[in-house]
Amino acid sequence: MARKHIVLNAFNENCVGHINHGLWTHPRDRSTDYNTLEYWTGLACTLERGLFDGLFIADILGVYDVYNGGLDLTLREAVQLPINDPTLLVSAMAAATSHLGFGVTVNALSEHPYLLARRFSTLDHLTRGRFGWNVVTGYLDSAARAIGQDDQLLHDERYERADECLEVLYKLLEGSWEDGAVRRDREHRVFADPARVHAVRHHGRFYDVEGVHLSEPSPQRTPVLYQAGTSGRGQRFAARHAEAVFVGGIHKPAVRETVQSLRTAAALAGRRPEDLKIVLGVSVVPGATAAEARDKHAEYVRYANPEAGLAHFASSVGVDLARYGLDDPIQLDTTNAIQSAAKAIQQLGGTRRKLLEHFKLGGRYPAIVGDAAQVADELQSWVEETGIDGFNLTRTVVPESFEDFVDLVVPELQNRGLHKSAYTPGSLRHKLFGEGDRLPERHVAAQFRRLR
Repeated sequence: MARKHIVLNAFNENCVGHINHGLWTHPRDRSTDYNTLEYWTGLACTLERGLFDGLFIADILGVYDVYNGGLDLTLREAVQLPINDPTLLVSAMAAATSHLGFGVTVNALSEHPYLLARRFSTLDHLTRGRFGWNVVTGYLDSAARAIGQDDQLLHDERYERADECLEVLYKLLEGSWEDGAVRRDREHRVFADPARVHAVRHHGRFYDVEGVHLSEPSPQRTPVLYQAGTSGRGQRFAARHAEAVFVGGIHKPAVRETVQSLRTAAALAGRRPEDLKIVLGVSVVPGATAAEARDKHAEYVRYANPEAGLAHFASSVGVDLARYGLDDPIQLDTTNAIQSAAKAIQQLGGTRRKLLEHFKLGGRYPAIVGDAAQVADELQSWVEETGIDGFNLTRTVVPESFEDFVDLVVPELQNRGLHKSAYTPGSLRHKLFGEGDRLPERHVAAQFRRLR
């Protein structure tokens, strides 16, 4: 029986320090070149050589200013600061590749959906259907203050507003222009048929929209929808909208429980459990031999900064973890930030010392260290024991962390039938699901289509 191919995304951000903090100081690391096109097009070509499904680009609005009540450590170690706009990278990388997908994080609440719709259609056109949107709602109070708000909306209310934002986008992307509206008829001087283009009239709790979508239909119309929230409200949002869900975790039973909960929620929402591609964040340090991999990992650890990772994590939970003694138990009430991150504190040992030990590579995702066979064994084990579909691979030292994975691990996965030997033609959605370019009829967006 043929094995299911693992979904492989590279996980990156348009900044110096992303997840594994401090490694920008490593002499072979090139992450300080993040503000050049060559850095990104080179990465895209490496990933396409390895037949990766996509590049998943994170983003934040705001800064990590919770730890020690300020930005000193964040600025010294470039903990996602400075950070540039991720969407502007996509066109250049798409021009350098033919198949690689791009899942880009954009806050659903930071801009009006009418403007987001045009940007997403444009990127889907320019990538020829390889664009995906990671829908986030924000969690940093610093971001809210920077755009004139007193603080973030409450956790669940952010999802309520995001639900309506998605509804507006579906109306614009799926329903404003009918199939066949664009004729490009030079002889009769009709580019678009006026009878088949319709204004959206939406008046809701958060948004009022009256107007025609500004872009003609793109290959996918709606981009592939990614989402990363695993709180109770986040899972309901994913069940309704998401096609790919990004999860974290270090213990397989806990991840398996999350996977089962997400798939059950999708079925309750009238979809198929397999309509969700669930991917886990991991760090991989491969070597030609197991000893080489261990030596490389030890070398990386010498340059990493666990405290910078803790500063990142402190903003994720919304609590200044620096105020705790090394061995004081950290007990948190529910916060307005990332609820899954607060839960992770106890899973990681419950004290600052334990957190710093776990963050020895600068971040909190599990590290898989070994030769190609050992890495493939562990990736395969995660898939088989938890039910996930694949992985978001964080960067350590770039570009070598992705080059090593492509050169060493990808051939081993291919030999086991766990990774593709060629790309499937078509859009990102078709590559992931094999059911065409458009969202399926069972997705909530389908109700906003005009079928005539």
